[in-house]
Amino acid sequence: MKHIRQPFYGWWIVGAGGVVQWYTSAVFWRGFQAFVPPILSTFGWSHGATAAAISLQRSESGMISPFVGALLDKYGPRKAMAFGVAVTGAGFIFMSQMQTLWHFYVAISLLTIGMSFGTFIVFVVTVANWFVRKRARALAVLMSFSAIGGLTLPLLVAGIDHFGWRDMLFYIGIGFWVIGFPATLVMRKRPEDHGLLPDGGLDEEEIGVSADGTTHRRSRVREHAITMRQAVKLRFFWQLAIVTSLGQLVSSTNLFHLSALIEYGMTPVLAGTAAGAVAIGDLSGRAGMAFLGDRYDKRMMLTIAMVMQTVGVAGLAAINATIFGVNLGLWPLPFFVVFFGLGFGSSIPLRLSILGDYFGRSSYGSIVGLTSSVNAIFGAAGPALVGLIHDIEGTYRLGFTALTFALVIAIPATLALEPAGRVAAKARTLSRQPTNRQSRDALPR
Repeated sequence: MKHIRQPFYGWWIVGAGGVVQWYTSAVFWRGFQAFVPPILSTFGWSHGATAAAISLQRSESGMISPFVGALLDKYGPRKAMAFGVAVTGAGFIFMSQMQTLWHFYVAISLLTIGMSFGTFIVFVVTVANWFVRKRARALAVLMSFSAIGGLTLPLLVAGIDHFGWRDMLFYIGIGFWVIGFPATLVMRKRPEDHGLLPDGGLDEEEIGVSADGTTHRRSRVREHAITMRQAVKLRFFWQLAIVTSLGQLVSSTNLFHLSALIEYGMTPVLAGTAAGAVAIGDLSGRAGMAFLGDRYDKRMMLTIAMVMQTVGVAGLAAINATIFGVNLGLWPLPFFVVFFGLGFGSSIPLRLSILGDYFGRSSYGSIVGLTSSVNAIFGAAGPALVGLIHDIEGTYRLGFTALTFALVIAIPATLALEPAGRVAAKARTLSRQPTNRQSRDALPR
């Protein structure tokens, strides 16, 4: 009887984190829009006051991310995630009982703190610690769960219609505890702590079997080990952070997609179908990186992702636009539907795996946290920019046109990213500089 090989434990972490990612996306990141109309109807708050709370959430999340990343690097994921899950569940339950606007802001703040410690960064850092050669594949699978959360929006809407928004928020809070706490038990910091190597190796070397049946050993994967202090001194770090932030600037405006399509003359049904179909492209892009991410040059694939996202937002701006007296009609619509989600979705696992490939695992949490902070600044600015332009000009078209040009800048910047070996060499040079100065100071004078 043949021995059945157990799956590498890292995939259990991917699965447990993915379930929590799906749930968080379904009820908040992508699903919270379903709660906005009934909450506004109940209290009569302005759209501006509600949108300000969401912008506050993104800004606060960006400020917290570096601290979360540093804690993960030092202490591991379990304690941080348990705290985050507890606070997130409490935040939803508190929101279900709110009576005033300041209650809403408190609830949003609780959710921000909870999800910063208990969701995205925790899973990304932990998964990246368990995978090296298959890092892009593992992160792509993890991120695909988030995209699936958008497909369950109709179920959330039906639940709100049947139970009411207060009961649904209360149940969601309980559900977060039910799903989140067991997932916490699955998290482990590093495979080396359990006699494993990244991707499923054993002890000091990986044991393999050749085609002729003989066993051989493969040496462990070599990694770059760049500290946070070194990373922030490298041009590559800030270049990648700006490139990905420009993508975040554009993707964060998805709150206006439906309104823009209706403004362009589409029926609500067609507009809703088109806006919803973007989520399919998003899922396809993330899932596609599970097969392609570790096989080809990630810099080139990230460039292609930025090109696709640029084509997508340009298609959105061009729907029913009149250029040189010619109305473009609906022919740009497929470009928006296909390429917008596909480009953004594929860029997520790519940028996260690039950070791991270039900087290694020792300070990965801190580096991802700082990158997320830069992304969050742009993510908060995107909706504000498009909304402000709409208030001034009375159209969404000019705002999305401006975003198209912003993304065009990101394309050559992505192509110009340095290879990992060169970045590592520069980091080693930085690490030697203090030693040289100390040696000079130690010389007799």
